[in-house]
Amino acid sequence: MQADLQQIKQHSKLSAAKIVHRAFFIFLGAALVSVGLEIFLVPNRIIDGGIVGISIISSHLTALPVGIFLLLLNLPFLLIGYKQIGKTFALSTLYAVILMSLGTWLLHPVAPLTIDPLLASVFGGVILGIGVGIVIRFGGSLDGTEILAILFSKKTPFSVGEVVMFFNLFILSSAGFVFGWDRAMYSLIAYFIAYKMIDITIEGFDESKSVWVISDNSREIGDAIISRLGRSVTYLQGEGGYMGGDKLVIFCVINRLEEAKLKSIVEELDQGAFLAIGNIHDVKGGRFKKKDIH
Repeated sequence: MQADLQQIKQHSKLSAAKIVHRAFFIFLGAALVSVGLEIFLVPNRIIDGGIVGISIISSHLTALPVGIFLLLLNLPFLLIGYKQIGKTFALSTLYAVILMSLGTWLLHPVAPLTIDPLLASVFGGVILGIGVGIVIRFGGSLDGTEILAILFSKKTPFSVGEVVMFFNLFILSSAGFVFGWDRAMYSLIAYFIAYKMIDITIEGFDESKSVWVISDNSREIGDAIISRLGRSVTYLQGEGGYMGGDKLVIFCVINRLEEAKLKSIVEELDQGAFLAIGNIHDVKGGRFKKKDIH
């Protein structure tokens, strides 16, 4: 029994194929971040939040390459991350940061594709966000401020998101004093676009939805979902909190294109049914794969 518990606590080692797979996509993500920085943002004096923003400002003030600051400023947080989040995360992050630093150094002599600050903000933000999202999706990070925010949140009443937002507002505001307030506003545009692209890259466009249905006709509705949508359902036993009595609850997962059809099925079979639909971003295992319907 003790041996089984010990085995559960230990992390399973990644296979060589998974390591190569992860390394390739982290390389791709770091390369995209390097392009977003050196081809769009840095030449136009537009910054992002976090360590990247501090590095761009430091590079401008000292005339040293951005890559040097990206590496040096992230190293302390990597040591913290090793103790707080684990070896795999720390090594993946170190690999990503080294690649990003090297990429910005190699691309520094390349001329920017545009000197229009709005175009640079939009395209730089998109490319940067996709790159960061890929790195996060495959187990790494490119910004140590999130690790610092985790530590702050444990000792203060502020959440991780609130700490990160405070840091980034301070960094983006600093851009106004260094590059001018128009560049600070363009930096806000780039930051917002990058933030949204990170979410899209991590969660994907094919957003799934969880569905809960409580009805006196649960069996009929469940059978209709299976036959007309091709989705499997799970029946859960519930008890009414207000009226009492046993209730059969339907749970299933659909994609957003099937939402309207599912609503019509529920309304057709029980107009008084309770229906709750929520967004979910990651579905694995089970029988989520859709069956063919005719």
